[in-house]
Amino acid sequence: MTSINGWAAQGAKQRLEPFTYEAGPLGAEEVEVAVEYCGLCHSDLSIINNDWGLSRYPLIPGHEVIGRIVAVGDRAKELKIGQRVGIGWNVDSCMHCHECLTGNHNLCREAAPTIIGHHGGFAERVRAHWLWAIPLPGTLEASSAGPLLCGGVTVFAPLLTYGVKPTDRVGIVGIGGLGHLALQFARAWGCEVTAFTSDLSKAEETRGFGAHRVVSSRNSAEVLKMANSLDFLMITVNVPLDWPLLLKTLKPNGRMHVVGAVLEPMAIPAFDLIMGQKSVSGSPTGGPAVIAAMLDFAARHHLAPQVEHFPLNKVNDAIAHLAAGKARYRVVLDHAGSF
Repeated sequence: MTSINGWAAQGAKQRLEPFTYEAGPLGAEEVEVAVEYCGLCHSDLSIINNDWGLSRYPLIPGHEVIGRIVAVGDRAKELKIGQRVGIGWNVDSCMHCHECLTGNHNLCREAAPTIIGHHGGFAERVRAHWLWAIPLPGTLEASSAGPLLCGGVTVFAPLLTYGVKPTDRVGIVGIGGLGHLALQFARAWGCEVTAFTSDLSKAEETRGFGAHRVVSSRNSAEVLKMANSLDFLMITVNVPLDWPLLLKTLKPNGRMHVVGAVLEPMAIPAFDLIMGQKSVSGSPTGGPAVIAAMLDFAARHHLAPQVEHFPLNKVNDAIAHLAAGKARYRVVLDHAGSF
């Protein structure tokens, strides 16, 4: 049997404690990855706290994994021992449904999340189907790349999926863990980028991430000045906003796209959608091909999350830091010397 050490929650809203589990034999199509770095994401907090009603305890969080392959199953392909890879929100999918066969593995009904019913990356090692272990471009800095595996692909995939063009005007609502990445990707995509933030003290930093214009989302009059100007508006926050007001920023045929997990129902005025032929949509992360494309794009354009580092044995301090809204803008746990 293979024992793996990590940090686990034994129940909702509990502190993480040292935990050891038996991983069993390596699957024929699996790889085992020795974790070097793992991002701490708001989704980890939601799963630790069971905010979504999906958690299964004990659970080891961590789904923004960077590490090196240390074992390869008999039928695993393309990967080799010693290769550095990243693992994001999912570790497996069925590989035979319509979604998988068309490259949308992340939409597979049998997709296996890395931290729901499976132990994640706040551990010395983690396992995944070989297709979900994405080779890391050599020019990306491994110590800060982890958040790209979740946050990065979350904001990159909509640009690809919905055909956002370099000539488009794009708005990003919320300049946090997702938003600061969305600004970078949209700017590198070639778009004119407007940032909507509730904290204008971030204005200069926001311009540094790629915004051409910064608007206070707390000032309705300022938001209204953006009426009929945007082709694509990405919502990266998880709190209710004035949705009718934000819809007014869209041109005819414009799209408001939600990637922040807003748990409350959204009041969307149908008449505005109809008369402007506007759309509202949402998306999760992305499949392996999209994640690989995102990593290549990030490497080509020198895009990276802004991160703060904590040693893994200070994981509870890192969780408190993130929960208090103090992270600027992603948190990464360093595993060196932790086991």
